[in-house]
Amino acid sequence: MSDEIFMRETLRIAKNALGRTSPNPLVGAVIVKDGKIIAEGWHRQAGTPHAEIHALNMAGELAKGATLYVNLEPCSHFGRTPPCAKAIIDAGIKKVVAAMSDPNPKVAGRGFELLKNAGIEVQVGVLADEAEKLNEIFIKWITKNLPFVTMKFASSLDGKIATFCGESQWISGIESRKFVHHLRDINDAILVGVGTVLADNPSLTTRLVEGKNPVRVIADSNARTSTDSKILNKSARTIIAVSENAPREKISALKNCGAEIIFAGNERVDLKILMRELAKREITSVLVEGGGKIHFSMLQAGLVDKIYAFIAPKIIGGEKSLTAVEGIGFEKLSDAIELKNFTSEKIGEDILLSGYVKENFNWK
Repeated sequence: MSDEIFMRETLRIAKNALGRTSPNPLVGAVIVKDGKIIAEGWHRQAGTPHAEIHALNMAGELAKGATLYVNLEPCSHFGRTPPCAKAIIDAGIKKVVAAMSDPNPKVAGRGFELLKNAGIEVQVGVLADEAEKLNEIFIKWITKNLPFVTMKFASSLDGKIATFCGESQWISGIESRKFVHHLRDINDAILVGVGTVLADNPSLTTRLVEGKNPVRVIADSNARTSTDSKILNKSARTIIAVSENAPREKISALKNCGAEIIFAGNERVDLKILMRELAKREITSVLVEGGGKIHFSMLQAGLVDKIYAFIAPKIIGGEKSLTAVEGIGFEKLSDAIELKNFTSEKIGEDILLSGYVKENFNWK
């Protein structure tokens, strides 16, 4: 039972860096001696010391003969920083309790092997399910070479995201909108279709104090984004995905405004190619906040992992009013997207429904 208590503390402090460690995982470390916590640390940002190093530095000489709790296997290789396994050995740690092994197939198990060869007792699997959920983004990116994709939308009780005239601000309440900015803050990138850019001219930034702006990604097959668009301001990095057939003069104009261009597909943007290209750029998580067309395209392509649906206590009506998921739709109910681990909670006057796309569900 004490192992679980200390591991829960490692998971808790790992969350201090939520949205800040990409492309690295969230990791916490706790050093325990004589049944008491003597040091803690968590990984803060890629390229900076790992959680174990922070904890070992805090413990100093007291680390000798102590037990180290960590939610992820200590690294065994030189990356942006030296290997943590060697530092653990040098500090005289007696036992390491880890929640899970490194999901990177190139390094999995090697950290544990180094520790065992040095005579350190290793225990693996304490709160493994919770640890996998905490790092679901990293696990997807490192094992599938794809970003973890979260889809978000706000709709009325009858499933409308805008009136038949296109008015959509604001369907959800203030509390829900604050949560959305939290989602922007913790994701590497935000994706919308060019239709949203042309209709709403959004900034796609985070309105939180000390919030982190995501990379703005626009699916724009024909490079229709205006050079006056707010998404081309300097507040955040902007990537525009175009097709090979997009007019070169428009592409040049967008580049001159600071946009990065990704070619993905011949006539239309191929979202699977786009996701792979984003992953290559160490974008590990994407928040989809587009309209109904891109929502359906992402779902149809099997690229969505998690969904947040904010349901407001309003009825809009209208057969021409926009819905959260459009496209041609699925012909059979058996083809419909199913969610797993579905939850609901009240946020202000709205209800937030969330769940994982069943076929993409990757943690227990």
